[in-house]
Amino acid sequence: ANKSAPDWRIVPAFWAIHGLAAMTSGHSGEHGFAPPHDAPVPYLQRTRAYYQALGYGAPYEWAHYAEVPFRPLDKALSLSRVTIITTAAPYRPGQGDQGPGAPYNAAAKFYSVYSGDTGSDHDLRISHVAIDRDHTTAEDPGTYFPLAALRRCAASGRIGSNAPRFHGAPTNRSHRVTLDVDCPEIVSRCTADGVDAAILVPNCPVCHQSLSLAARMLEENGIATVVIGCAKDVVEHVGVPRFLFSDFPLGNAAGRPRDPESQAFTLDLALRVLETAPAPRTTVQSPLQWAADPAWKLDYCNVERLTPGEAARRRAEFDRGKELAGRLRTEAALPPPALRSDGAE
Repeated sequence: ANKSAPDWRIVPAFWAIHGLAAMTSGHSGEHGFAPPHDAPVPYLQRTRAYYQALGYGAPYEWAHYAEVPFRPLDKALSLSRVTIITTAAPYRPGQGDQGPGAPYNAAAKFYSVYSGDTGSDHDLRISHVAIDRDHTTAEDPGTYFPLAALRRCAASGRIGSNAPRFHGAPTNRSHRVTLDVDCPEIVSRCTADGVDAAILVPNCPVCHQSLSLAARMLEENGIATVVIGCAKDVVEHVGVPRFLFSDFPLGNAAGRPRDPESQAFTLDLALRVLETAPAPRTTVQSPLQWAADPAWKLDYCNVERLTPGEAARRRAEFDRGKELAGRLRTEAALPPPALRSDGAE
């Protein structure tokens, strides 16, 4: 797989209300249609088939709602206090390889909400979740944790101020724990900080579910939200008020690696969605594309590209990760997640 810096093209951005699909500018065939795989990666279908191919049982039930809360901003964004909710983990020496380029590392997981000072720099990593390791290395935190870009927005007056704290949300959770423990804690901390709006930036497929659930609860408690993510089907299946879709490999929701312009553009577009979304379930697709060749979309959790030997190796690796995560969770005195094997990131 090519992990070098990708090319990207600009295509027209547009509104997608209630699931209207995005168009791309790739062409194939006599009518100039895009190839069939040049569409948002179907993570729900891919992970379901993947874990069944690895020999696990009943598929995971992803969260899904028909009704979606919606809280319009009650003041101008230039007067609003904004925070970030992330699924990235603080770097902890002694917990194995945490990147860049690290393999999946269950030892780097965290199991309760944490907060950090937005006025300080932080070393956050994403080796503990299932990003697209075939096509990205997580070399640039600006692609998954846009705190530096948000500081610049505050300095320029684009937003009123950064909240005093950002917050980290765990992802290795049951729906019950996410909804009864983690989301209420995030709401409590944001409320205590006087937050007007939150930008939520997930990484793996389950990260997208966790932060979509957090966005819903924040909106129900008077805080406007926008999710910036790469797993379009997961976010829209849950149902969120506002979603900026980056059609990039998982782990790059906030922009292209080592490309501050794309990161600034992505954050500004997210802020515009926050300001102008007319109704719940508003999705806007970023006009940035990862590569001229969309073939990267065929790789993630694709059972058609797994040999029996590779499937067995991944099953053993996944079981080892689950065992380690369970031990760490026990040591942290937290209840086990009520998750089946499918999607337990």
